[in-house]
Amino acid sequence: MAKDVRQMLNDFTNGLEVVGQTNEKQVGAFMNLLGASYEPGALDLKTKELMSVAIAAYNRCEYCIVFHVYKALEAGATREEILESAMVAVAFGGGPSMAYSVTLLKDSIDEFEKDFK
Repeated sequence: MAKDVRQMLNDFTNGLEVVGQTNEKQVGAFMNLLGASYEPGALDLKTKELMSVAIAAYNRCEYCIVFHVYKALEAGATREEILESAMVAVAFGGGPSMAYSVTLLKDSIDEFEKDFK
Protein backbone atom coordinates (compact mmCIF):
# COMPACT_ATOMS: atom_id res chain seq x y z
CA MET A 1 0.00 0.00 0.00
CA ALA A 2 1.44 3.34 -1.06
CA LYS A 3 2.02 5.95 1.59
CA ASP A 4 0.21 9.29 1.47
CA VAL A 5 3.24 11.42 0.72
CA ARG A 6 1.35 14.71 0.92
CA GLN A 7 0.19 13.79 4.41
CA MET A 8 3.74 12.82 5.32
CA LEU A 9 4.98 16.22 4.13
CA ASN A 10 2.29 17.96 6.17
CA ASP A 11 2.98 15.80 9.23
CA PHE A 12 6.66 16.69 9.10
CA THR A 13 6.22 20.43 8.65
CA ASN A 14 3.41 20.60 11.21
CA GLY A 15 5.45 18.49 13.62
CA LEU A 16 8.33 20.95 13.43
CA GLU A 17 5.93 23.75 14.32
CA VAL A 18 4.35 21.88 17.24
CA VAL A 19 7.64 20.69 18.72
CA GLY A 20 9.07 24.17 18.17
CA GLN A 21 6.45 25.58 20.53
CA THR A 22 8.06 23.82 23.50
CA ASN A 23 11.59 23.38 22.11
CA GLU A 24 12.05 26.66 20.31
CA LYS A 25 15.80 26.86 20.83
CA GLN A 26 16.54 23.41 19.39
CA VAL A 27 14.09 23.55 16.48
CA GLY A 28 15.21 27.11 15.72
CA ALA A 29 18.85 26.05 15.67
CA PHE A 30 18.01 23.21 13.28
CA MET A 31 16.03 25.50 11.01
CA ASN A 32 18.85 28.08 11.02
CA LEU A 33 21.33 25.36 10.04
CA LEU A 34 19.05 24.30 7.19
CA GLY A 35 18.64 27.89 6.06
CA ALA A 36 22.38 28.51 6.05
CA SER A 37 23.14 25.18 4.33
CA TYR A 38 20.69 25.77 1.50
CA GLU A 39 21.74 29.36 0.71
CA PRO A 40 23.07 29.49 -2.84
CA GLY A 41 26.84 29.73 -2.95
CA ALA A 42 29.25 27.72 -5.07
CA LEU A 43 26.28 25.35 -5.53
CA ASP A 44 22.79 26.52 -6.40
CA LEU A 45 19.69 25.52 -4.45
CA LYS A 46 18.56 22.93 -7.02
CA THR A 47 21.90 21.14 -6.84
CA LYS A 48 21.78 21.11 -3.05
CA GLU A 49 18.25 19.68 -3.09
CA LEU A 50 19.30 16.97 -5.55
CA MET A 51 22.15 16.09 -3.20
CA SER A 52 19.63 15.96 -0.37
CA VAL A 53 17.40 13.60 -2.34
CA ALA A 54 20.33 11.25 -2.85
CA ILE A 55 21.37 11.41 0.80
CA ALA A 56 17.77 10.83 1.93
CA ALA A 57 17.44 7.79 -0.35
CA TYR A 58 20.77 6.43 0.84
CA ASN A 59 19.76 6.85 4.49
CA ARG A 60 16.23 5.57 3.84
CA CYS A 61 14.74 8.50 5.74
CA GLU A 62 11.12 8.52 4.60
CA TYR A 63 10.29 12.04 5.73
CA CYS A 64 13.57 13.34 4.28
CA ILE A 65 12.79 11.72 0.92
CA VAL A 66 9.32 13.26 0.78
CA PHE A 67 10.48 16.70 1.94
CA HIS A 68 13.50 16.94 -0.35
CA VAL A 69 11.68 15.63 -3.44
CA TYR A 70 9.16 18.41 -2.85
CA LYS A 71 11.90 21.01 -2.31
CA ALA A 72 13.87 19.78 -5.37
CA LEU A 73 10.79 20.18 -7.55
CA GLU A 74 10.16 23.59 -6.02
CA ALA A 75 13.77 24.53 -6.88
CA GLY A 76 13.19 23.58 -10.53
CA ALA A 77 14.50 20.01 -10.65
CA THR A 78 12.95 17.67 -13.18
CA ARG A 79 11.72 14.12 -12.62
CA GLU A 80 14.75 12.88 -14.55
CA GLU A 81 17.21 14.84 -12.40
CA ILE A 82 15.61 13.60 -9.18
CA LEU A 83 15.61 9.98 -10.30
CA GLU A 84 19.20 10.22 -11.51
CA SER A 85 20.20 11.63 -8.12
CA ALA A 86 18.49 8.69 -6.47
CA MET A 87 20.38 6.25 -8.69
CA VAL A 88 23.66 7.69 -7.39
CA ALA A 89 22.40 6.82 -3.90
CA VAL A 90 21.62 3.30 -5.11
CA ALA A 91 25.23 2.93 -6.26
CA PHE A 92 26.28 3.41 -2.63
CA GLY A 93 23.25 2.02 -0.78
CA GLY A 94 22.31 -0.97 -2.92
CA GLY A 95 18.96 -2.72 -2.69
CA PRO A 96 17.49 -0.75 0.23
CA SER A 97 18.13 2.56 -1.52
CA MET A 98 16.67 1.15 -4.73
CA ALA A 99 13.57 -0.01 -2.86
CA TYR A 100 12.94 3.47 -1.48
CA SER A 101 13.71 5.09 -4.84
CA VAL A 102 11.25 2.99 -6.85
CA THR A 103 8.47 3.37 -4.28
CA LEU A 104 8.35 6.35 -1.92
CA LEU A 105 10.63 8.61 -3.96
CA LYS A 106 8.80 7.88 -7.23
CA ASP A 107 5.42 8.33 -5.52
CA SER A 108 6.60 11.68 -4.14
CA ILE A 109 7.54 12.89 -7.61
CA ASP A 110 4.20 11.67 -8.98
CA GLU A 111 2.30 13.54 -6.27
CA PHE A 112 4.24 16.80 -6.12
CA GLU A 113 5.41 17.53 -9.65
CA LYS A 114 1.95 18.76 -10.63
CA ASP A 115 2.28 21.46 -7.93
CA PHE A 116 5.06 23.10 -9.96
CA LYS A 117 3.80 22.85 -13.54
